[in-house]
Amino acid sequence: MKTIRTPLMASAAMALALSAGAAGAETIRFWTTEEQPERLARQEAMAAAFSEASGHEVEVIPVTESDLGTRATAAYAAGDLPDVIYHPLSYALPWAEAGILDPDAASDVIEDLGADTFAPGALNMASFDGGYASVPADGWTQMIVYRADLFEEAGLEPPTSYANVEAALDALHNPPEMYGFVAATKVDEAFMSQVLEHVFLANGVSPVGPDGFAPLDEAKTTEVLEFYKTIAEASPPGDLYWDQSRTLYFSGNAAMIIWSPFILDELAGLRDSAPPTINDDPTSPELASKTGIVTNFSGPSNPDGAAWASVNMFGITGDASTDAAIDFVKYSMDQGYVDTLAIAPEGKFPIRRGTEDDPEAFVSAWSELPVGVDRKAPLGELYPQEMIDEIVAGLDVAQRWGVADGQLALASKMINSQVVNRVVREFIDGQIDASAAVAELNEELGAID
Repeated sequence: MKTIRTPLMASAAMALALSAGAAGAETIRFWTTEEQPERLARQEAMAAAFSEASGHEVEVIPVTESDLGTRATAAYAAGDLPDVIYHPLSYALPWAEAGILDPDAASDVIEDLGADTFAPGALNMASFDGGYASVPADGWTQMIVYRADLFEEAGLEPPTSYANVEAALDALHNPPEMYGFVAATKVDEAFMSQVLEHVFLANGVSPVGPDGFAPLDEAKTTEVLEFYKTIAEASPPGDLYWDQSRTLYFSGNAAMIIWSPFILDELAGLRDSAPPTINDDPTSPELASKTGIVTNFSGPSNPDGAAWASVNMFGITGDASTDAAIDFVKYSMDQGYVDTLAIAPEGKFPIRRGTEDDPEAFVSAWSELPVGVDRKAPLGELYPQEMIDEIVAGLDVAQRWGVADGQLALASKMINSQVVNRVVREFIDGQIDASAAVAELNEELGAID
């Protein structure tokens, strides 16, 4: 399989230069939320390479993600938007509806590059009015991280479903030496919200539909609640979130956790601030070699399952120098795409798999990018190919509440209210039964607008 290298191919450089020459050189302002110094330096280097090839200058402007919404709204009101914004999924549809983004320009980019070269799940998240609100750039899928060695020894199937997880709990839960799971139970942590949304999606349960709030189906939601209570009861006591789950898995005292892919380099002993403690060598890749991951996960009422994904996008704004902005985004998703992913490869999975000529080119190149902090190694050296394939495949079926129904903004309000966290915790703690929990969820979520 051919590997894409970062230097620009001569033909592509010529095409970009001709485009710039025809349209006249422009200065593009690019807002990015990747503002850490090392990541910013990589983006500036990529912008310089594009400028050299195209004649367009690029001003890379860091913006703190928590300020992005207010800054974009103010810039839109003042007629002073940048040309391109790197932004999270949550802004795509609202900004397109408000006129902040230019969906026609994004759709042109995707059509020119080939929609079939993008992960369909991620592309569906950008769908807007027959086209696309923004260009999906990269993302990551939440994972069930599990001790594949223990599963194999016990003759267990991978934890791809509620039933498989429950079977593994029966076989492996033996506290305090081994907890079957470390479930998120700390109500005021966004981590619990992410984990719960994944578990609800796995069983095909969502509180929103095309018309807004959609009452939760009692039977399907009860299955979710009972499953979550089961994994919580196989967890240590207390208010648990990402910290305890990682610590217990790293010490060899947990069989399964749910985590983001940012754990992958740490598992392999590449980050001194979060070392595996399963043995006496904090730099050892032993735990990585014993680990498997699952991205697509199913419940009894949804056998196809779902993957929960965080997706970032390149948005071309309504105030942009459109042709130059299109050239920049196309470059960032094609000749410069490996550089885009290299900003943080452990958390930037390739949404664009490859080209029409080489459909897996970018996946292959991404797997060779070094990850880690204090030591570096490519994911392809740390994990087997089938695990790399599973990591990437989650974006093919990625979902989020409200995306398919055009109700992401409402779903986000529901998630941020932490109503679901609180009611699920009440059920786990035995304060209410399943029927009362479903009724409480419907009442409180239905009041959010």
